[in-house]
Amino acid sequence: MPRLAMPLAATICAGLLAGAGPIHPPQSLEAVGWTHAHWHGVEPARFRALGDGVAVEGVAQGSFVWRRVQGQPACLSWRWRVDQGPPPTDLTRHGGDDRALSVAIGFAGWPPQVTAWQRTRHAMAQAMAGGHPLPRSVLIYVWGGTGREPAAFPSPYLLGLGVVRVLRPADAPRGQWFEQRVNLAADWQAAFGAAPPSLQEIAIGTDVDDTRSRVEARVEAIRFGPCP
Repeated sequence: MPRLAMPLAATICAGLLAGAGPIHPPQSLEAVGWTHAHWHGVEPARFRALGDGVAVEGVAQGSFVWRRVQGQPACLSWRWRVDQGPPPTDLTRHGGDDRALSVAIGFAGWPPQVTAWQRTRHAMAQAMAGGHPLPRSVLIYVWGGTGREPAAFPSPYLLGLGVVRVLRPADAPRGQWFEQRVNLAADWQAAFGAAPPSLQEIAIGTDVDDTRSRVEARVEAIRFGPCP
């Protein structure tokens, strides 16, 4: 079933190892600010907190963790690795679009071209989400896909409020760390055509239920800061 690592997608469409780096002491997700969110009808993957990130594992499962962030967008950096993950799937299509990992950034403001229909659908999602304020625009960075997707493309689930970028295709080397840095301000402006609004939250997710795949992956060293 199609999912994205954002509470907005989870509501609108309802209708992150052993031997993989330094050992971190056990701690709960909630203790370090993460909230684990599930999708209706899908068994959740198993997330655990790391000192500066999360690890995830599961089979034919999907879910995400999120936490609030604040400030103006600049650069976001992290490192990630996938030891096991799904095969390539077309992330531009609505359905069947599994991915090992996604790192999604929610923003507090609307895209300048937002329509009344989009606002109405967002309000419906917000009513389902209760006291959790949903982001009004989203950038999604993905490890997955075929590698033939456009450099940036609209999420097939976020009704024009989200843009996806594939940073590592599904057939990228397994069991190897990759460093990533993205310019959130530049990416939001390129996606939506205006100066970006303030940050609201970050979410890290996995989705391997359609291909019935196993996932074992990590995202670590998550840092917001000035661009070099």
